[in-house]
Amino acid sequence: MGRSQLEKQKTHEKIVETASKRLREEGLEGIGVADLMKEAGLTVGGFYKHFASRDDLVAEAIQSAFDSWGRKLEAEGVNPAEMTAADVADRYVSAYHRDNPGEGCPFAALTSDISRSGEKARGIATDGLRRNFASLASKAAGADDRERRRRAIMAFAMMTGGVGLARISSDEELSAEILATVRDFVAGIDK
Repeated sequence: MGRSQLEKQKTHEKIVETASKRLREEGLEGIGVADLMKEAGLTVGGFYKHFASRDDLVAEAIQSAFDSWGRKLEAEGVNPAEMTAADVADRYVSAYHRDNPGEGCPFAALTSDISRSGEKARGIATDGLRRNFASLASKAAGADDRERRRRAIMAFAMMTGGVGLARISSDEELSAEILATVRDFVAGIDK
């Protein structure tokens, strides 16, 4: 790859990374292209050298957000397949995740926004749901695959909803109670 192509790729990745974080912090409609480009240190005119539309950027940013969990675990030397349900719950349903939406799961930050977005972003989210359900089902107890999947769906819905509710609460004690309650429930799906 030539130098200019490599620079273009790095610039593209920087835009996507910036958008991924900011969209989780502000919502899909909370920040415009001009603001994202400025934050990435670029001009608005350069946007269309990288993306055909804002929807394309949103889709890539959402994909990047989904992939960030795996990248973070890999950087820490953690194999997700070896994590227990309690390990997942401890990481996901945490004060850190609650307080840092820009670094967290897009489902906890953007569920309503993604449901109103384009087919491309919704397709990426649907794939993310399937992966998360399969991963949690592999950790869940149950008489058969259907029961394990059912428990995984309930646990994931509780985790994303629990983090969202904990973010809403202006009462720190209530917020912590929500996190602890959901964390304890999810940690027990393997029993």
